[in-house]
Amino acid sequence: MAYWLMKSEPGTYSIDDLERERSTGWDGVRNYQVRNMMRDEMRKGDQAFFYHSSCAEPGVVGIMTVRGGGRPDPAQFDPESPYCDPKSDPDNPTWLLVEVAFKRKLSRTITLAELRGQPGLDDFQLLRRGNRLSVVPVTPAQWELILSLE
Repeated sequence: MAYWLMKSEPGTYSIDDLERERSTGWDGVRNYQVRNMMRDEMRKGDQAFFYHSSCAEPGVVGIMTVRGGGRPDPAQFDPESPYCDPKSDPDNPTWLLVEVAFKRKLSRTITLAELRGQPGLDDFQLLRRGNRLSVVPVTPAQWELILSLE
């Protein structure tokens, strides 16, 4: 099993939305590095932190389970979608999504500021200067450390 952190702006899609819907396709990814991780590394049963980004208090708010590997993101072919990519070929789609399921909310938000101050997270990709990826890998040690902050 692998571990991940997946970011979403709560005004677009929040942990509350996932809890209500129970599962969703994690769509709208338009970064090749993230697409490749979703295609090549994410597997059914992997665990992921749900991270609220671009908000008053960014941080880890919940846990999800990956329910299925990468499959074509239908939004890339929808001209009404903000994620439409007219260059993507239906016979060879450019963009993927993974299906995720709600596992639980954390008892509190573990804030970005709190993560920054943790020894043991020095190599955590989320905290690297200039990192803007919406999905990052989490090592087992990082996973346990972050959970211990709850």
